Amino acid sequence: MSSRRTPRAARVAAALVAGGLLGMGVATPSHAEDEVNIDHLESVDGVVSLVLAVDGIPGGTTVDPGTIQVEVDGRAVDSTAKVISAGDVERTTVLVLDASNSMLQGGKFTAAKEAVDTFLETAPEDVRIGLVAFAGDIGEVVEPTTDHESVRSALDGIELRKGTAVYDGIGEGLDLVGAEGSRSLLVLSDGGDTNSATTLDVVTTDATDEGVVVDVVSLANPKNAETMADLADTTGGQVIPAEQDALDAVFSARADALAQQLLVTFDRPEDAATEVNLGVTVDAGGTSFTDSAFVSIGAGESRPDIVESGKSLVGTPGMLAGALALALGLAGLLAVVIGGPNKSSADRRLGAYFGDGPSGNDRGRGKGSGSTDLKGSAVALTDKVVSADLETRVSQRLAGAGSALTAAEWLLLHAGIAIGAALLGFVMNGPVFAVFGLILGVIGPWVYLKFRHSRRLSKFNGQLAETLGLMAGGLQAGLSLPQAVDSVVREGSEPMSGELKRALIEQRLGVDITDALEGVGRRMDSEDFDWIVMAIRIQREVGGNLAEILHTVSDTLREREYLRRQVKALSAEGRLSGYILVGLPPGIGIYMTLVNPDYIRVLYTTVPGFILLGAAAVLLCIGSFAMSRLATVKV
Repeated sequence: MSSRRTPRAARVAAALVAGGLLGMGVATPSHAEDEVNIDHLESVDGVVSLVLAVDGIPGGTTVDPGTIQVEVDGRAVDSTAKVISAGDVERTTVLVLDASNSMLQGGKFTAAKEAVDTFLETAPEDVRIGLVAFAGDIGEVVEPTTDHESVRSALDGIELRKGTAVYDGIGEGLDLVGAEGSRSLLVLSDGGDTNSATTLDVVTTDATDEGVVVDVVSLANPKNAETMADLADTTGGQVIPAEQDALDAVFSARADALAQQLLVTFDRPEDAATEVNLGVTVDAGGTSFTDSAFVSIGAGESRPDIVESGKSLVGTPGMLAGALALALGLAGLLAVVIGGPNKSSADRRLGAYFGDGPSGNDRGRGKGSGSTDLKGSAVALTDKVVSADLETRVSQRLAGAGSALTAAEWLLLHAGIAIGAALLGFVMNGPVFAVFGLILGVIGPWVYLKFRHSRRLSKFNGQLAETLGLMAGGLQAGLSLPQAVDSVVREGSEPMSGELKRALIEQRLGVDITDALEGVGRRMDSEDFDWIVMAIRIQREVGGNLAEILHTVSDTLREREYLRRQVKALSAEGRLSGYILVGLPPGIGIYMTLVNPDYIRVLYTTVPGFILLGAAAVLLCIGSFAMSRLATVKV
């Protein structure tokens, strides 16, 4: 927890005055005042510690820590104070440096490097210093460290590039600065933002929520400096306009400010409220300097979680690339629509015969509507891409599931579902969910098709005994086999009547009736129906009473169906347990990803997490296979 009232720029300006640098043309803030400042405050187990900056006291007067007085809601409390030394408070400063091509003008980048080098030399050794160099994107990044020499080495390797993504650089600095101790950013830039993916409002909110001070040393024109003023003022820092020649003095004053910070500690009064008015007074050179703030000093108090401001998932280049891809896609679709092929008259007649073509009301209308042309053109394009073997396999699955779609239509719809699911996942939670949505969009339709085929097959097998009874009765009445099948088509129900109707149509087109019935077995993947076709084929080759054979097979199938249903009922508990146990881990994973992504993010962002996921997937597959074998009883 922290509270800051006095702009840091005032203290830097005071240091510049003491150093006699105003004559060099350094622009001094008009509101600069000489006073102390509460930089950071934290409360642990009833002991309150605060970091007090005293570098703003004029004339470089040395402060006696023994003169510091602390008041809580107007009441004096006993306190101790000392100059901060290593280990007292974790202090972190991240330097956010502009590395755009504009910094080449007038040697500004060289001056900036020299100023940063001065800061690294004069800053206390216990201060953790990090570095973020930015141009059109984030460049060199150094994690905060007390090894200041490593930061200096990284500084020498920075290369200038196009663009100025100031807000992205500040956002990266906020990610680096951490969440403990006294933290600040020192930003140096000579221009306004040109292509950040985030915004000024987002980084301002993030810095305020995280209690990070942002100071901006600006070499830019006043307009750009004013743009950054809200960010600095809101976080307790300030935009410090500076001439190029005075950068060393600015960064040196900033390092001196860290060296002069005091650590003040006191016990939290037992009757004090959670949030209090805290005042600190320092005597120096016969003058008292005071700073006050409204802060929380409750020990271990529970505070509501701060909702972090989000960052845009797609930057400006990504948006432009997406717009270009959309334009090209629409252009290609328009070209397909204009040049889409039409069906031949023979195709239309065969389609009408099989029930797939236009109705009688549509014949003679000529070309279809625009929506029909669009669909036909897209399907025709997909049909050219699909291989004959794939088309056969997909068509067989669609026919078995009772779908009226063609292979090309199904694949086109399948691709649309996969892309739509990936886009939805990306919008919800970025690239990780996009990959998950793509996988779900690819697998989901096939699972649905298999489920639909399984239900239709179960219903088909349940109708076999009744169907054979009807066919046997027709044969005994003197009907031929095709006529007996036709009686089932007229009096039966789906899916049996639809499949046998297709077999009759094939028979009328010249296909042998047994071959047509064998095609029904292949489409439905029904082992029982294959046995029936085999019995019919044998009877036609060697002779015999087909009606009696069908009656016998019908009785057998009826008994087998009864036994199958009984086994299914008895194994229902085991199968349901298997479904629950297999679906529970991924279900909980999806739920946790939605409600608490930070908790589960380690599983898909770290190497040990990937190993755990892989091991879990293998064990889940083994368990699923074992439970499926235990719950499956073949009849």
